[in-house]
Amino acid sequence: MDIPRPEAAKQRRRRRIIYAAVTLAVITLVTVGLSRLQPALPLVENPYTDVVKRGPMLREVRGSGTLVPEEIRWVPAVNAGRVERILVEVGAQVKADTILLELSNPDAEQAMLDAQWQLNAAEAETANLKVQLETARLTQLAATATAEANYDRARMDANVNAVLAKDGLVPDITLKASLSTADELDKLRQIEQERLKMIPDSKQAQLASQEAKVQQFRGQYELRKQQVEALKVRAGIDGVLQRLGDTSLLQKGQQIVAGANLARVANPKRLKAQVKIAETQIKDVEIGQPAAIDTRNGIVMGKVVRIDPAAESGTFTVDVTLEGALPKGARPDLNVDGTIQLEKLTDVLFVGRPVNGQGESTVGLYKVVENGHEAVRIPVKLGRSSVTYIEIVDGLQAGDKVILSDMSAWDAHARVRVN
Repeated sequence: MDIPRPEAAKQRRRRRIIYAAVTLAVITLVTVGLSRLQPALPLVENPYTDVVKRGPMLREVRGSGTLVPEEIRWVPAVNAGRVERILVEVGAQVKADTILLELSNPDAEQAMLDAQWQLNAAEAETANLKVQLETARLTQLAATATAEANYDRARMDANVNAVLAKDGLVPDITLKASLSTADELDKLRQIEQERLKMIPDSKQAQLASQEAKVQQFRGQYELRKQQVEALKVRAGIDGVLQRLGDTSLLQKGQQIVAGANLARVANPKRLKAQVKIAETQIKDVEIGQPAAIDTRNGIVMGKVVRIDPAAESGTFTVDVTLEGALPKGARPDLNVDGTIQLEKLTDVLFVGRPVNGQGESTVGLYKVVENGHEAVRIPVKLGRSSVTYIEIVDGLQAGDKVILSDMSAWDAHARVRVN
């Protein structure tokens, strides 16, 4: 038979109360402990870092571009025509007088023949005029000689009549008549002499007028002749034929309008670099600054000679003339990288350029602390920038180590762990 044990029941109740109290205490302590814990710091794996330095810093800007010839000649069509023959292929070496292609234009050829006929007719008129003028001169010379002879005879008759009249052998009326005739013939003689004197001036004026007409027709003929000769399209300069046609390759039989670009010839021995610089960096670029052009086969030095006044697609074109021998393989349209030296800062605080770090701005950078295991975000004022380095104005000291990688994913955290 069961014997009641009230003490055992009390002990069991006591143990349950103790267990409950202990459990409640543990839960309370855990809750309080968890509430006081800081959230775990995010981990950044292998960030790119750099140490802040003090000393000289070379400011540079960099851009990509191409090599272009300094001497380029577009060969235009002087007049309209049809492509008859293409004598030189693109890429060939040419001389200034090399015929690239031949055009045909019957109207230009007919106009040249018409101008030649007009010139020949004007020259024939000039020759005929010279004969006429010489004939007129001789006629006037004969008329002058006749007038002088007539005057001499009349003067002699008047003198004889004057002597005879003194002796009463000739009436006074006869003397007066002979004297009058002599005076009349003297005036005629003077008039004929004046006409003879005027012949050279008249001859010169008429010949000058006719020669001007000849020169006019000769100029028209030379112009028409040059237009016909221009149907044989020549290179114009020594170099390489880069293009036949303006927008598309010329074809045999193609009709060409006057003024159209037929070919482009460039001198490959004189090249310059055209470098595209971002509009945010162009403000410090000036003419005369030294530059280094990387052709992938070597680096050639140069200097800035021109800056395009207008931006295109967010960049400015900067022309760099090259100094010294070009590396092997340098040719027009070769892609190159250009680095322009802006200035050399002698004693500044600088660090490697962080991702998305722009000059003259304030950014948040993570400074490495706790023996390199953690990094804390601090505001840093940046100054003048270069291609790979940027000036530190405030926020960091020489020897500080900062993260330069893109940390935008951790912008919400003031502190991170570094692995």
